[in-house]
Amino acid sequence: MSVWTDWWAQEHASREEAGLVRTLRPRGADDPTIDLAGNDYLGLARDPAVTRAAATAALQWGAGAGASRLVTGTLAVHEELEQTLARDLGQPAALVTSTGYHANLAVVAALADRGTRVVSDAHVHASLVDGVRLSRARLTIVPHGDVDAVACALRDAEHAGERALVLVESVYSVLGDAAPLVELAGLCERHGGLLVVDEAHGLGVHGPGLVARLGLAGLDHVVVTATLSKALGSQGGAVLGPAALREHLVNRGRAFVFDTGLAPASAAGALAAQHEVRRRPDLAATVHRRVGELAAALDVAALDVAVPAGAVLSVPMPSPHAAVAAQAAALDAGVRVGCFRPPSVPDGVSRLRVTASAGVADDDWSRALAVLVDVVGTFQ
Repeated sequence: MSVWTDWWAQEHASREEAGLVRTLRPRGADDPTIDLAGNDYLGLARDPAVTRAAATAALQWGAGAGASRLVTGTLAVHEELEQTLARDLGQPAALVTSTGYHANLAVVAALADRGTRVVSDAHVHASLVDGVRLSRARLTIVPHGDVDAVACALRDAEHAGERALVLVESVYSVLGDAAPLVELAGLCERHGGLLVVDEAHGLGVHGPGLVARLGLAGLDHVVVTATLSKALGSQGGAVLGPAALREHLVNRGRAFVFDTGLAPASAAGALAAQHEVRRRPDLAATVHRRVGELAAALDVAALDVAVPAGAVLSVPMPSPHAAVAAQAAALDAGVRVGCFRPPSVPDGVSRLRVTASAGVADDDWSRALAVLVDVVGTFQ
């Protein structure tokens, strides 16, 4: 047995003992399982207007962009998408990337360096964490949602003469709570910091996102990143903010510069989905109503689960093994839910992750609620 083969076997055994083995499970296009695990929050991934736009773009432009954006990979559909996102989200400019992960990598690594203090909420997404690692900036991790800790870190950076970057999510993916954006933006303005807000779980579910809803869009000290793969039902990412930021990323954002442009079908699909978000506020209203119904149903089952700010509700489970077993039981009953275990959870607590999607039929939603209450109660 080679050194690497032996190491792989040891790593697998360690994961298996801890209940942390993950596997890929392909699903068919006509899978009848009720999907409460995915990120298609508004049900737009299969919306006829969205799929038609994506198909038309593929036939018109081809299957891929054909090059990086700075070579020949910038297409007219990219420009239209960027202009639409900037307008709808109240931002001066937008830059579209191939994934939301790339958007976060690009913005953090291009804005931070060894002379920068990055102040990061403990619960931010892995893509922001990886961006900090690439930047080699000084990092201060603050407790989740702790405004006073952010203020202290910003004062320290100001006294040290460091540029400061504050990283948060508008709506956090695990606990589902909202960041105190107004307070954080005020701190950044007073201390010369730049607030980077990941709207992955806010865009669409809160219309133009929480940054815009709270009147913070267009401020020089607030930058937004977003994914096109959740509420917009497509694929890709975007960075939104001042025009000077866009110009800087085009020149210095390595995750943008050296990557192939977003596929035209994805760009056109996201563009059509954004039109639907603006045209149909009822979709987001359905998400909020359903996530409230889910929290109420679990409360009846003696689980104290708060209503989240976004589309995802996380149900704490006693152990990784219990979470996996509950997920399997729900699937056997025809309902697919997510399962978060370390290291995907910031606090080490394994959870079932349930999406209150607007794309699920009313009868299926009612049946899924009954299944979840039964399954969660069994494995607590």
